[in-house]
Amino acid sequence: MQEKKTLLKHFVENILQGLFWLLPIAAVIFILLWVYGKMDAITLKIFASLGFDIDGQSFIWILLTIIILAVTLYILGFIINTKLAFLFEALFVKIPFYSTIKDIVNIFNSSKKGETKVLVVAIKGFGNMGYNIGLMYSQKESIIKDHYTVTLSQSPIPNGGFMFEIHKKDILVIQNATFDNNLQYLLSMGVKSLAEILKVEPINIDEFVPLEEWFSTKKTVKKEKDVKTQK
Repeated sequence: MQEKKTLLKHFVENILQGLFWLLPIAAVIFILLWVYGKMDAITLKIFASLGFDIDGQSFIWILLTIIILAVTLYILGFIINTKLAFLFEALFVKIPFYSTIKDIVNIFNSSKKGETKVLVVAIKGFGNMGYNIGLMYSQKESIIKDHYTVTLSQSPIPNGGFMFEIHKKDILVIQNATFDNNLQYLLSMGVKSLAEILKVEPINIDEFVPLEEWFSTKKTVKKEKDVKTQK
């Protein structure tokens, strides 16, 4: 009887491991297929209305749809970095809940740059012992001078957590870590260390860059780029 329970437990555990390994892959595939399906339907209607015969040419049609989808996403990505994006936003910002939804979606956008870049940071831990790894979703100064907002997310479901106003001298930037790395760390519940996820050796605490020093380096790099642009 005990052996049957052990086999059943082993079987269930392996099923769960397979499920949680498959879920993120399935979610990404589902989103891609949904976007592709919408683009395919729109493109089909456009070309059909222009009199193109697509019967018997499924491979060419699929390839054409993928190319159009990639070009469309590239153009949208380019527009986001221009002033034109602000004009589009001005039209939608008056719609109820648009700003809230946009802010929530932006949390998971790890490709943000400049002052909107998400920083992975370390701060002094609870009870003045150790350190906690958190996120700075923006580099804007808090209402408290020289303080910045650091969020500590829950594990393994990072849709909740705590916000702290931390003095800049107590914030250490983990430079080679990204939002996605931190998300993997949270979902693993510490089974994977951040060093393992980043594929680096553990780093001494005094080797991390203080936030104030990180700001200074960023300003220097920006000035050098401006000088090169002017030339």
